[in-house]
Amino acid sequence: MQFRTQIGIPKNTHPINYDSTVISIGSCFAVNIAEKFNYYKFQNTVNPFGILFHPLAIHTIIRRAIEEDFFVESELFFHNERWNCFDVHSDLSHSNKEDLLQNLNQSLIDLKSQINAASHLIITYGTAWVYKEKSSQKIVANCHKVPQSQFEKELLTATIIRDTIQETIALILSVNSKAKITLTVSPVRHLKDGFVENQQSKSNLIIGIHEAINHQPSTTNYFPSYEIMMDELRDYRFYDQDMIHPNQTAIDYIWERFVETNIAADCIPDMNEVENIQKGLLHRPFHSDSMSHQKFLMQLNQRILRLQEKNPNITF
Repeated sequence: MQFRTQIGIPKNTHPINYDSTVISIGSCFAVNIAEKFNYYKFQNTVNPFGILFHPLAIHTIIRRAIEEDFFVESELFFHNERWNCFDVHSDLSHSNKEDLLQNLNQSLIDLKSQINAASHLIITYGTAWVYKEKSSQKIVANCHKVPQSQFEKELLTATIIRDTIQETIALILSVNSKAKITLTVSPVRHLKDGFVENQQSKSNLIIGIHEAINHQPSTTNYFPSYEIMMDELRDYRFYDQDMIHPNQTAIDYIWERFVETNIAADCIPDMNEVENIQKGLLHRPFHSDSMSHQKFLMQLNQRILRLQEKNPNITF
């Protein structure tokens, strides 16, 4: 008997391999996927401006990088003993204003270079809810714990999301026509917005994404992270203690589905070897100076060298 329904996911016609260069941008689930890429030694960059949750925030950073629209001092503000910028995550905040400005603009330069060279971009959208700073009427990427009274909360429509994503895709292709883009919706439920409000948000994201993909079917595909979590993993044993975030079991399973559909089949043996080497590198012997352990290390190093001869981009 079949005790669960499994989502059918079309295979990506442009799968990722060890020659690919991947950029992961978006919500915290983008970080989960990037950690898997890092573990399996793919060439990967993740969230150079920190976690970004909504389509306008992601678009703004990509646009600023591609158009070289550098940050200026007037865009920074001092709060909680740190200099901050509303367009980026608080992870980038700094005690020194000049250092923050330099870091932000260097990250824009780096991101443009990475987009130019990327074979694949994975963009994870987390929410359609946005916050607009009242005094400037600017939609922010992060509120930086500024009092909520200074913001208005809005829900992006599916139409705005579609148009924003289409503009994002067009910008990427304008500097890198060969880039392949995977869009997904984060499986993390934003329950602080409310249960009904979270469903409104995810629904608008899914509608907007699919309408955008319909305009670029040869370049862009969809991976159903949210749908896998809601349907295949519809049990609280797949959630972390906060009952909101997927736990490691869920992340591992969603990654397995991603590998099935978005990683080139001939990479799988090498991924398995990478995993075995990783486990070997984590091994802690009882006697590190023993002959048996030295032999183990030598054999492990030989396996690494053989793998690197086949895939020069792999580094341990």
